[in-house]
Formats: sequence, structure tokens, C-alpha cells
Amino acid sequence: MSVSASTMGRKSGAQHIGFIIAASSVGTLIEWYDFYLYGVLAVFFGAHFFSPNLNPSIAFIASLFVFWTGFLVRPFGAVLFGHLGDLIGRKFTFMLTLALMGLATFLVGCLPVYATIGALAPVLLVACRVVQGLALGGEYGGAATYIAEHAPDGRRGLYTSWIQTTATFGIVLALLVILAFRLGMGDADFSAYGWRYPFLLSAILVILSGYIRLRLQESPLFAQLKSQGKASHNPVKETYSSGRNVGKMLIALFGATAPEGVVWYTGQFYALFYLTTILKVPYVQAYVMLMIALIFGSTGFIFFGWLSDKIGRKWIMTAGFALAVLTYIPVFETMLSYKDSPVVLTLLVFYMVILVTMVYGPIAAFLVEFFPAKIRYSSMSLPYHIGNGVFGGLVPAAGASLAATSLAVASLPLVGVIGPLVGLLYPMGIAALGVVVSLTAIPNTTSETKIWDEVGGRRKPPLVPDQP
Repeated sequence: MSVSASTMGRKSGAQHIGFIIAASSVGTLIEWYDFYLYGVLAVFFGAHFFSPNLNPSIAFIASLFVFWTGFLVRPFGAVLFGHLGDLIGRKFTFMLTLALMGLATFLVGCLPVYATIGALAPVLLVACRVVQGLALGGEYGGAATYIAEHAPDGRRGLYTSWIQTTATFGIVLALLVILAFRLGMGDADFSAYGWRYPFLLSAILVILSGYIRLRLQESPLFAQLKSQGKASHNPVKETYSSGRNVGKMLIALFGATAPEGVVWYTGQFYALFYLTTILKVPYVQAYVMLMIALIFGSTGFIFFGWLSDKIGRKWIMTAGFALAVLTYIPVFETMLSYKDSPVVLTLLVFYMVILVTMVYGPIAAFLVEFFPAKIRYSSMSLPYHIGNGVFGGLVPAAGASLAATSLAVASLPLVGVIGPLVGLLYPMGIAALGVVVSLTAIPNTTSETKIWDEVGGRRKPPLVPDQP
């Protein structure tokens, strides 16, 4: 029996799509803020949580690998919370991940340092990063699925693109908060103890976003799936015991999420690392340039999400991967040539942010459409978090490590030519793989993909307005 959008709206007391997007996005933004505070402040963790006998460069690289630890466990969070999301519901699961993220982030601000407890300090830091990574592993899939399952078939790319902006604005919020504390306290006090305050502040932000999310109802598509008896009774088994589904996850990983992840982290985190450590741009100037590029460039998420509804997700993402392969080295070489020109540097970072929006704006809609509703949360979360967490999260540490060792291998032909830019070979290689897999194995999904057909009806505009 066909189920109309208006009938479902009356049965579920449907909420306005604007509130759904805002409530989902604000929680995700706070989780990204929490997660990326560490990345921006990695140099301080290197100084405080590792032995003072370590070379500062080695301590910094060690702190980046601790940063990566949070990414490594994201796939495990995707399995755990994906199972809960497909079994119990989308809302319950992303409320739980928000609480875990907030608690772990608050505890980072309370941790004793190496001078106080010795080698236990980095162990506790890793433990907090593990909890953060597990929580984030469940957050994104839940929020993206939740919005997508409220959206009409013809606008899924546009509506889910809003959730894509939260990762970028999470970085912007982290930069603003850190900058405010650093300028307000002075570098000496901030380095000594002020680095804790941005983490402690997250407790207030999590409580506020949790209150907003409590007002959300369950996804109407998932609710309909359960009422029809079509929901999975064992999402983990159904997701990972099916060879066809595992094959689709591998295609999604190597053709979409891994290349998207390395483009994302190169255009934002590696760019910041390059500005501050290679070009020696003062941190205030580097933060401001990155924030300007991110704020203005973030409009690309919405544009490319909207465009993907018209021409398809695949071609936009593949073009972004290809441009990254072709232009990264020229872009970073130009940054080196114009290191004393803030305007040029900002424009170059802006360009890299546009590439981020090309590969990231359409990806939530693509992943939602690529997998069936009954195991969607589980199936899309794992490749997303392996791609972004393992492959993408390695970019800062890999780039720093390769740059630090480039002098030792300068005799190799390619390394000798590009010098410190050797760190770019890693993201460029993954992006090139993405081009090949995407062109050969990924369908060009558009607004013609009808995920509502799985529950016997199709949600189409106009959306159900707020109900009294």
C-alpha cells in the first residue's frame, strides 16, 4: 500500500525540515568541534603529555599520531553505533554519541600532564581520544541518515549538504575559541594551562545541543520500516555476512570516502600545518586566513549538494579527486613562493576548500542512496569512517613524517624535485585511486533514486509543515 508524505506526517506529528536540519546539524557541529580541538592544539599536547627529553619535533609527531588514534577507532564506533541505529533507531543512537563525545572532551581538559604522572599521561590522553573516536564513528552516519530519511527524493543532495558544513564549521568554531583564549590570556598562560579551557567549554555546548536534539522525533522512514516489520533484527550480521553488501562497502570506501577523506584533511588540516610549520606564518594570521577560506568556501557544500541532485553525485566527486591529483603540488609550490602574501595564501587555501566541498558536499546523499534502509546506518558508517578516519586522519601525521624525513631520501628522483612537498604524495595517491574506482564502479545516483520506495511510498515536496 502506498504511503503518502502527508499521511505519514499526520501519523508522526512531523516536524519542519528546517528544524530537523538545524537540530541535527548543531549537535554534529559540536561533535566536530570537540574532535578537532585536539588537532589544532596538537603542538601543546606534544609539549605537555610526552617526556621533556624527546626532541620537540618527535613529540609533535607523536601527538599527531595520538590525534590519529581517534580516527583509527572511528570504524569500530561505526560498527557498534551503526548496529544500534539500525536496530533501535536513529535518534537514540546519535543522542548517545553526543553524550559520550561531550564527556570525553571535557575529561581531556582535566587530564594531568606528563610532569605530574609521567607516562600515564599519554595513556589517559589516548583513552579519551578512543572514546571520542568511537562516539564520532556513530554520530555522522546517524545525523546524515536522519536528515536524508526526512528529505524528499528530489532534494536529498541539497538537504544533506547542510550536515556536511558542520565538519568545516566545527573547525572554524575551534579556531575562534582557541584564538579568543590565546589572545585574551597571552601565549605563556595559554600554553601553561589555558589550552584546557576550550575542552571544558564543550560541556556547556553539548548540554545545549542535547536539549535541542531531545525535541526531535524518530526518522519517519525508519519508523515506517519498523511498523511494516521490515527493519533488520540483526544489522551486524546482515551488513557483514552479505558478500554483495561488503563489496558495495569496499567500492564506497575506495571510490568515494577514502579519497574524499584525504582531500578534506589536506585542504584544511595539512594546509594549516604547512602554513604554521613550513612557511612559518604567525598562528593568528594562519588561523584568520584559514577561517576566511573556510567560511566563504563552505557555500560550496550547499551548491554542490544541490547540483548533485541535478547532474549526479559521482561526476562532482570524481572531478574533485582529479583536481586534487593535478593541482596539489602546484598549489603548495605557489604557497611557498608567496609565503609573505596573505591574500594569495588565503586564495590558495580557499581553492583547496572548494575541492573539499566538491568531494564532501554530495557524499552523504550518495552513501544513503547506495545502501538499503534496513542496514543503511551500519553500511554507510563503516566505509565513511575508515575513509575519513584511517585514510584521511593519517594525512597530518603522514605529511609531517614524510616532510621530516625528506632530507634523508632527497637523492630519490621525485623526492629531490618536490622536497618538503613529498608529504602530498600520500593524499594524491589515494585521490588518484578514487578517480579510477569511481569511474569504473560507482553509479551516478541523482534525485531519481527513490529511497522511499522501500516502505511502499515516496516522499516528495512540499514537505509536511509543522504540526500543532
